[in-house]
Amino acid sequence: MKKADSETKKEKQEFGAAAFVVNCYEWVEALILSLIIVTVLFSFAMRIVSVSGPSMLPTLRSDDRVLLFSMFYQPRQGDVVVITHTRGLSEPIIKRVIALENQTVDIDFQSGTVVVDGKKMDESRYIRNGITTQPSDYRFPLTVPKGSVFVLGDNRPVSNDSRSSDVGMVDQRLILGRAEWVLYPFGRFGKIN
Repeated sequence: MKKADSETKKEKQEFGAAAFVVNCYEWVEALILSLIIVTVLFSFAMRIVSVSGPSMLPTLRSDDRVLLFSMFYQPRQGDVVVITHTRGLSEPIIKRVIALENQTVDIDFQSGTVVVDGKKMDESRYIRNGITTQPSDYRFPLTVPKGSVFVLGDNRPVSNDSRSSDVGMVDQRLILGRAEWVLYPFGRFGKIN
């Protein structure tokens, strides 16, 4: 009887050890799969980027961390986008899309208004203290070439944007994606207008 009890106890211990090993294997497998999914997601679908400089005030501040959606992104007027580089700049910049390909942009530097396809833009939700007064390297009105966009910063007096030949018309292939959410600092967490 003691021998049978001893064998049953031994079998239970072996079964418990085998179950533990199988459990650990399943956890490791789930962890590796999760890491692969997160890596693919953050490589192709979304990214977290840091804002540098005051050109997007009041919408975005320097050192804000924003969530960027990039998979299958097509620019739309009013989107805040991250541009990988431009003709004269080697670092990424963040700006607002004002006009798309084949649209005509006119800027009245006296009144500071922006007109796209003959319609004055209502920029009151993201512009503070007047708007476009900084001179440009280009003559307006101008038509945005195919495959490009015209971008401006929300803080127009200090923004280096499509008014400058350093940036110019931005090739859509250089747009990394659309900035959707401010993630950090936590006090500013929320959707970007």
